[in-house]
Formats: sequence, structure tokens, C-alpha cells
Amino acid sequence: MTHFFKRASSAVVITAALLTAIGPAVAQQPYPAQPVRLLVAFAPGGPADIIARIVGQKLNDLWREPVVIENRGGAGGNIAAAAAARAKPNGYTVLVTTSAFAVNPSLSAKAGYSPDEFKTVVVAATTPNLIVGAPSLTASTLREVIASAAKENFTYGTAGVGTTPHLSAEKIFRLNAKANIVHAPFTGAGPALNAVMGGHTPLASVALPAAMELVKGKQVKALAVTSRERMPSLPDVPTARELGLSDDEDATWVAFLVPAKTPQAIIDKLNADVNKTLADAGVREQFDRIGFAAVGGSVTDSQTYVRGEITKWGDIIRKLELKQE
Repeated sequence: MTHFFKRASSAVVITAALLTAIGPAVAQQPYPAQPVRLLVAFAPGGPADIIARIVGQKLNDLWREPVVIENRGGAGGNIAAAAAARAKPNGYTVLVTTSAFAVNPSLSAKAGYSPDEFKTVVVAATTPNLIVGAPSLTASTLREVIASAAKENFTYGTAGVGTTPHLSAEKIFRLNAKANIVHAPFTGAGPALNAVMGGHTPLASVALPAAMELVKGKQVKALAVTSRERMPSLPDVPTARELGLSDDEDATWVAFLVPAKTPQAIIDKLNADVNKTLADAGVREQFDRIGFAAVGGSVTDSQTYVRGEITKWGDIIRKLELKQE
């Protein structure tokens, strides 16, 4: 019996030692060791969703772990952001959202999240905003529109209050040109553009991808783009900067973010792997086809950019005295 207990005791000690050794090894498995959820803040078919799916497929191939796309649209991206802020900070829930993330906390007291609850992994893609006019519009330039607005009643449509195309247009019309051009919010870029094509609304401000094919098909007139330089896809369209109506570039962007307490090693791994996908020629071609440019870059650069956007749009919202419940 004594020998048995000695042997049993030794076995327990050995087993405990093995479990102690194995435990950290399991805990320290290379990331990712299980499916990763990309929580998309908007409905299927929008820019955030399309870019999440393009990047997600490449990450799936790279990691050999499933990348699951979960669309949780609503409240201009706030519902998904609030859910992601409360997710475990382990890298297995990644928020994919747009520049609405930088706008909403200043626009609404009920956004449901604070930007401080997140760290930006990477800004994946960006596109400028575009101001277009109805085919019947007599003005051929944005400067002519602004001059006519002193005598005529002009309205412009957007995908909604607080979208960057809305804020961009308000900055150009109200803050810079001092023109009384009234905002008419729609439920999306599609309805806003349909109203312009039908001549019901003379103008619209939308993200470039929504209108690019309509411009090329001469179904709407392109009046100004909010990029720093003219877009290669629309070389005849002047920038708002050229027209003296902006001193900055305004963009709609898509970024990947995680809860702020996510370990830095996981953030760095995510950043490196998303950057690998963004360097892929096929991915860049797909982005270009929908009117977006691949961005990428370091974690530090990405976080600096998003913080700058939060400050910029917050200042504009305060100057415009905009508030949304």
C-alpha cells in the first residue's frame, strides 16, 4: 500500500507539472487560434461590407482559420460599435466601420460608445466625396451653383444627417461659401441620387463610388470632388480645393478597430496581416473597381489619422451646431 501511494503521489505530481507546462502553451497559441468575427457596422452591400469581405477572404486564406462576417447595421454604425466596445478584448471581435465612427460621438449624445474604448488597427480604404447635379442643371460648375443660390432656392440630397458627404457639403456651402443651399437627407445614397436624376433635387453630395458610374453615363453632372488632387477615374472633375471652396480633403473611409484593452501583440499581428492583404494586387484592383483606394500603414499612423478625423469632424459639427438624438 505504501508503495502504491508513493507511486500515485508521484503520478499526481508529474501530471500537475505537465498541466502547468501545457497550460501556458495553450494560452499562448499563435493568434488566431479560432474563428475571427468581423463585426460590420452597416448592412450588406455597402462599402464597409464589401471591403470587409474582400479583406476577410484573404485573411481566411492566410490564417487557415474562418473569418466570419457579421453585419449589424443600424443607428449609423452605432449599434455595432457599442457591441464591439463590450466584446472580449482578445482579437476575435474586430469592428469594421466607416468615418461615421469619428462623427457620431460628437453628433449624438446617445452614440452608445466612446472612441476611447477602441484602438484602430488599420485604415483599410478611403474615397473622396462628390457633389453632383441634375442633368437639367443650367450651372456647369459648383461656383456657378453657389452664385445662383443667392437668387434661386437650391437643395442637396445626401445619405443622411452626419454622413461625411453631408458634413463635407455643409462645410463647403455654409461655412466656406456662405451659401443658403438647404440639406435634404434621404435614407441612402441611392435614393438621393435617384432624386437628382429625376430632377426632384438639383444637387447631391455622396461618396464617390455611389455616383461614379452615373457620372460616366452622364446621368448626373459631377461638379466637385473633395480629394486633395483630381481623381484618375474622373480627371475632368475639379477638386473643391481648386475652386477655393476647401483647404482640406474630406474622405469616407473604412477602418478595422478592436476594444482598447486588446493586447498590443494581437493588434500588431492584425495590422501586419491586413497590410499584407492590402498589398495584394488583386485586392487593390477590387478596391479600385468600387472607387476606393487601399491605404494601410502602421498602427500608430492609423490611430493618429482616426484621432485627427474625430477632432476635425467634431469641430465642424460644433461650428454647424448640429445635433442628433
